[in-house]
Amino acid sequence: MAVINFGGVDENVVTREEFPLEKAREVLKDEVIAVIGYGVQGPGQSLNLRDNGFNVIVGQRKGGKTWDKAVADGWVPGETLFEIEEACQRATIIQYLLSDAAQIEVWPRIKPYLTAGKALYFSHGFGITYKERTHIIPPADIDVIMVAPKGSGTSLRRMFLQGRGLNSSYAIYQDATGRAKERVIALGIGVGSGYLFETTFKREVYSDLTGERGTLMGAIQGLLLAQYEVLREHGHEPSEAFNETVEELTQSLMPLFAEKGMDWMYANCSTTAQRGALDWMGPFHDAVKPVFEKLYNEVACGNEAQRSIDTNSKPDYREGLEKELAALRESEMWRTGAVVRKLRPENN
Repeated sequence: MAVINFGGVDENVVTREEFPLEKAREVLKDEVIAVIGYGVQGPGQSLNLRDNGFNVIVGQRKGGKTWDKAVADGWVPGETLFEIEEACQRATIIQYLLSDAAQIEVWPRIKPYLTAGKALYFSHGFGITYKERTHIIPPADIDVIMVAPKGSGTSLRRMFLQGRGLNSSYAIYQDATGRAKERVIALGIGVGSGYLFETTFKREVYSDLTGERGTLMGAIQGLLLAQYEVLREHGHEPSEAFNETVEELTQSLMPLFAEKGMDWMYANCSTTAQRGALDWMGPFHDAVKPVFEKLYNEVACGNEAQRSIDTNSKPDYREGLEKELAALRESEMWRTGAVVRKLRPENN
């Protein structure tokens, strides 16, 4: 484990150089890894593990769309693809990658197979951190570990196929075997992490829920929509408003500050843009920080978790979700975006 200084703060980090794939295979050579769930994280993690040479099977409800997707991805019923209970019985490591709501529902079916010495693996701290609400309470004689890729399973798989890695956090909630650390690091390398940084289940879920509702998804859509609406209300055409709000950000500027940082991106823009950005970042910071404080407090007190549990457990959740996503998709800004994307040179 390396100690790396991030902005003046030392953190524990594990890289592929110090814990190579060969070492991960050796650590897990006698393990059977069952990936339960084939929705968001399941495909990417299981396929990366399989391609990296680990003994991995998939557990999924037979007859659903995700079962068919698993078959299409090369998982063989009766050999590497099983009903959830059978996969758990066969496994020494159970990767519990169902949605948070589904984890609550399926937990009574999983728990009988958590026998002494096994490992229960999560990619999100939700179920354990809010165990009073989820009732996910593992037995004391198993390892409880987490690897949380900092991105979607789609991104994890895409970057793996490109020969790259998506950074992940890791945590140990319970070490019953004395092997929890080597197990979790090996699994983190196996699923395709670029590097692994240490956290706890609680810190992971607090940062993750804040991030998803904040700059990763919720806040970014709110900011984009507000600017787009102001431009449209002042007479700018949809294509101009979209290009200035979204297209230039995603296609030109994000790659620059992803490459070398915000200061480098600023330095590669016009002096007029630099001056305006430096002057206005303060007012935007002051305006939105109270919202982030409120958001974090809602996460920390459990209100956000309870809202997710209550909403996502409703029988008509999927129908309601599709209506909300359809409204987003059919808004003028994103209908304009669909046209703009078609006009990109790579699509012509």
